[in-house]
Amino acid sequence: MRIFLITLLAFILSSAQAQQAMENMWDKTSVAKEHRDLQWFKDARFGLFIHWGLYSQLAGSWKGKRYYGSGEWIMHQAKIPVKEYEQVAKEFNPTDFNADAWAQLAEDAGIKYMVITAKHHEGFAMYDSRVSDFTIVKASPFKKDPMKALADATRKRNIRFGFYYSQFVDWHETNGGGNEWDFDANKKNYQLYYQQKAIPQLKELLTQYGPLSIVWFDLPGGLSKAETQSLVDSLHALQPQSLFSSRVGQGLGDYKDFGDSEVPPVPIKGAWESIYTHNDSWGYIEHDMNFKTSGEIIQLLANVASKGGNLMLNVGPDGKGNIPYYSKKYLEETGKWLVVNGESIYSTTAGFIPAQPWGVTTAKPGKLFLHVFNMPQNGKLLVPGFRSGVDKVYALAGKKQLSFKRRENDIIIDLSASTKAPADTVFVVEYTDDNKQPAYDITYPVTVSQQYETNNIDAVFAKTNGKAKVESLTFSHYFGDWKHATCVTEMATANDDVTFQIRVADPGDYKIVLEYACPQGSANQEATLEIAGKKYFFKTLRASEFESSAPLLFIKHPVAIAGIKESGIYTITIRPNQEGKELFKLKTILLEPAK
Repeated sequence: MRIFLITLLAFILSSAQAQQAMENMWDKTSVAKEHRDLQWFKDARFGLFIHWGLYSQLAGSWKGKRYYGSGEWIMHQAKIPVKEYEQVAKEFNPTDFNADAWAQLAEDAGIKYMVITAKHHEGFAMYDSRVSDFTIVKASPFKKDPMKALADATRKRNIRFGFYYSQFVDWHETNGGGNEWDFDANKKNYQLYYQQKAIPQLKELLTQYGPLSIVWFDLPGGLSKAETQSLVDSLHALQPQSLFSSRVGQGLGDYKDFGDSEVPPVPIKGAWESIYTHNDSWGYIEHDMNFKTSGEIIQLLANVASKGGNLMLNVGPDGKGNIPYYSKKYLEETGKWLVVNGESIYSTTAGFIPAQPWGVTTAKPGKLFLHVFNMPQNGKLLVPGFRSGVDKVYALAGKKQLSFKRRENDIIIDLSASTKAPADTVFVVEYTDDNKQPAYDITYPVTVSQQYETNNIDAVFAKTNGKAKVESLTFSHYFGDWKHATCVTEMATANDDVTFQIRVADPGDYKIVLEYACPQGSANQEATLEIAGKKYFFKTLRASEFESSAPLLFIKHPVAIAGIKESGIYTITIRPNQEGKELFKLKTILLEPAK
């Protein structure tokens, strides 16, 4: 039993360390000088990521055991020896693969660019590589190069095409990064691996498949900044127009990629991308049925665009070459929404009105697009802080003009006759541009209204004092199923207070709910919440410990009902009542109309 427990502990630590390594190796920085061919990427807004390899054949199971999370990491999770993993290739025969069907799905979904795994961490080339025998052409009964057909099929439909390539992690190779169950880490020669496999294969991809719009790198390592620069320069010499993702490393990417499943809480300058799986895994897992609906995809796409970035949504085809049923269904439904509402997504910039209880905004010169996820109960939509002159307001679908009123710097739009779309109803405010888009103001008070079931006041809008700070926390559910939360942390004394400015549009009673994470050691500490001249006391409740390789559980803790007698600007202040441990990790304050 003792041996079993030691072995189990070693496996758990190994899994946790592997996940931590993934997070630490994400490079979210890019070069300061903008790439000359970056504009198409800024305009695209919606890309399709495809993870497809030998792991797709295994479908999340190995020797009768089901694995969860990142299916493309099954070789690592199960510690499958290289020789055994090579045998999987003999069973991999994706005879259902149809390049035109995949490309047509992308077109129908409104996708503007596609990136597919040419080689993932398993080391298996999904194309005809002369550098290695571990390829779909040489090692599998399929004997064909699917990448040639897919590159041609996407270009026929004016969809830009690119490859994912794992440049450092390669579990199949003696000198590749990552595999320490087959090979001695102390004897690895990473330079030799780059010279013999990674660089030659990257050059094959850049010389044999026509123009590549993107080379999407992943998990950099083993190279200095100078060596990475040399690699980037040699590859750009082959295709100068190709954009390299930030995970090429050392801050040398052409655009930023955030962490897996991460969206910044406020608009970010420059070109960037947010990548999400359609379910919980990147590679195909037969028992993973947790797919995002079309409504969830549409709202995610609008949210990412409202921050000024692109969404690249991943699908994982199975070992026969079939894209999962729900991926096809919900992508097609998303495409139908984009046929009507694409103007509010493609070629837009970040919206200049911060997120509201009703939704988010995107912009074009002279136009502000209102993405309304939640309709106001009284049919009157408040757009606060709008200082420009308004020419007209209309629904994007059908172009029906709507009546509106100006009240100082507010617009109140009458939506009483408007029909709500299932996920996102888009309205357009055309305004006098003066050749300058209004600036986004993060300090503008957060709107609170009785017209919505809940009003979220997120941590990013906090003003901190003392040692309190706002930071992004990264954690995971299943293996590699990353989550991110922006929280107020380090509140340990009465000096470490935090304030939020809110604008109450409708007076009335509001239930105040705090959403936070709190470990056992921080539970049962007293704190004060102040609003409208009144103090409310509460004690923290245990939720969960914070560990990046495990779920971070947030509790929604109702602490008071506050009566707000007049519309106006108010300040919410939260502070610990004594010196102690960190009070909690505060994610959101929710104000819910008490009805």
